[in-house]
Amino acid sequence: MASINIRELAADTLIEILERGQFSHLYLKAVLDKYSYLEKNERAFLTRLVNGTVERKIELDYIIDSYSKTKAKKMKPWIRTSLRMGVFEIYYMDSVPDSATCNEYVKLAKKRGFAGLSGFVNGVLRSIARDKGNLKIEDSAIRYSIPDWLCDMWTKQYGKDKAVEIMDGFFKDESLCIRVDLNKISREDLAQSLKAQGISVTISNEIESAMYIANYDSIASIPEFGQGLFYVQDYSSQLIPYLAHVKEDEDILDLCSAPGGKALHAAMIAKNGHVMARDLTEYKVGLIRENIARAGADNIQAQVCDARVFDENSREKYNLVIADLPCSGLGIIRKKPDIKYNQTPESLKELALLQKQILDNAAEYVCPGGRLSYSTCTINKDENENQVEDFLSSHKEFVVEEMRQLLPDTKHDGFFICVMKKQTLGH
Repeated sequence: MASINIRELAADTLIEILERGQFSHLYLKAVLDKYSYLEKNERAFLTRLVNGTVERKIELDYIIDSYSKTKAKKMKPWIRTSLRMGVFEIYYMDSVPDSATCNEYVKLAKKRGFAGLSGFVNGVLRSIARDKGNLKIEDSAIRYSIPDWLCDMWTKQYGKDKAVEIMDGFFKDESLCIRVDLNKISREDLAQSLKAQGISVTISNEIESAMYIANYDSIASIPEFGQGLFYVQDYSSQLIPYLAHVKEDEDILDLCSAPGGKALHAAMIAKNGHVMARDLTEYKVGLIRENIARAGADNIQAQVCDARVFDENSREKYNLVIADLPCSGLGIIRKKPDIKYNQTPESLKELALLQKQILDNAAEYVCPGGRLSYSTCTINKDENENQVEDFLSSHKEFVVEEMRQLLPDTKHDGFFICVMKKQTLGH
């Protein structure tokens, strides 16, 4: 089998993401699946180079523009991509000397038909490498590669210090959080089994189903995953059933459920109850059904349903309605770094309207005395606290029981949860 040039593969991947609009997490996963025969260190290098270049794109362009007469946005896509990658390696990776990095991108430019620009690539990268550490970047939006409008929004909503804390949080290394199916195995037994395979394990002190794992090759290669003993699920979304106080005999509706993690978690706790997991398309519901089958859960079913359309058959039928709704995703920039470049102030307003529409329906599905759990994976008051305030003003029967805005750190993503109780008449 011919050897693969990892930098060339990374460049082709980045052009699809940054120049042609492919979603970074989906496209990179498809590339890694296609080249699954690559060595573990090659896969790690590819992942780090692609994700790092995407998440630091604004900063990388600023650095390039500081040393090149031709600005990054005016360059040919292949040259722009190569320089971004080269600068990322020089600044943030230490696997090879800077001089060797420069040589690799010069060779790559020649290989891909840009021999006439190889001297330009060489000159810019060597100037940057020579001057590394001397370029001061005071602007937080550039330093954290956050679009100006988004940096301004967070500063306005949370204050300058908190906004910097949010942006800094996206660059902190996060261990993979998993949810243990406690009906099948204890965390201690699973931890022991994983450690025997050389996997690092840390047990969460806050959530009884949560553990963090590291030093594994791929999730699919872990036997316990295939056996349905655990599920990949962020700490923040694992909080939902606990904050909503799911009980053993409750009927639960999850409105926007795919791929089904929260619904399966609720089903695990509500052993004698039933969970209805819905989503918009056959594809998404297929993902839920795959996970139900892997988990072997028998108190949950999945169905295609548009949450925007009111379902009369569900009126006041459920003890708990989980509404983890479509949102701007600004809390999971670490996992999907291109989100910050693809959202706009206008798209956030459209999402807030969609959330309101679904929440109005969800309110009717909660039985008296039941709860509505509203959550998003974003950090934006108009989709979170302000959305709840608006909802409560038009649904006087609901009161807030618990509300949390989590910010990204080493343990979890940015996430918002609000659990509201529907009071019975006369209370």
